Amino acid sequence: MFPGPTLQAAVTQVVEQALNRALALDPAARQSLLDAVAAPVQFDFSGLGLCLSLRTVGEQVQVGSTPPEDAVLIVSGRPMAFAALAQSDDRVFSDERLQVQGDVSRAHALQRALARLQPDWEAALARYTGDVPAHFIGQRVRGALRWQKQAFASLNANLEEYIHEESRSLPGRNELAATFEDIDQLALQTDRLAARLDRLQQQLDADSSPSTESS
Repeated sequence: MFPGPTLQAAVTQVVEQALNRALALDPAARQSLLDAVAAPVQFDFSGLGLCLSLRTVGEQVQVGSTPPEDAVLIVSGRPMAFAALAQSDDRVFSDERLQVQGDVSRAHALQRALARLQPDWEAALARYTGDVPAHFIGQRVRGALRWQKQAFASLNANLEEYIHEESRSLPGRNELAATFEDIDQLALQTDRLAARLDRLQQQLDADSSPSTESS
């Protein structure tokens, strides 16, 4: 469970301040985030018992700590998956690290808005912890996200290699390349043969045509 309302309130304020600071610094991208949370969005952090809600209030984003009754989108997952979303990871939904209930297009709009705004989460956290602890936490989170991204990439590559090369569920890459090359060669030879047949037919037509003598 999440360790108490004081820390929960601090997390809520950190997120709200970081988002609204980013909105103030980037008016051009502001509307994309405001549109994404024009209707309430709920975040459920698995294993922490923490819930955050985002909604638009005027020209700012309001962050709450209780589930909204009228949420149009519920996103749930592990804390590191939400950290990846906050750091503009564009594969966090396609890799299914975050689960989406409701308006899926709004989830992707929110991801794109965060990628454009690039909120300074570390600066917002520093207001509560001080610069050094905030920087330390930021470094550790970024390092963990880099490791996680590399692990996912390696897993996907190994899975693809297994499917193509080991299980033989699909043809191997070399086999596919050779097959496509054979298909291209066959198509080229077919075109050439069709052209030769056309020329032969034209020649036969010309030879069989009755000659006309001028009087």
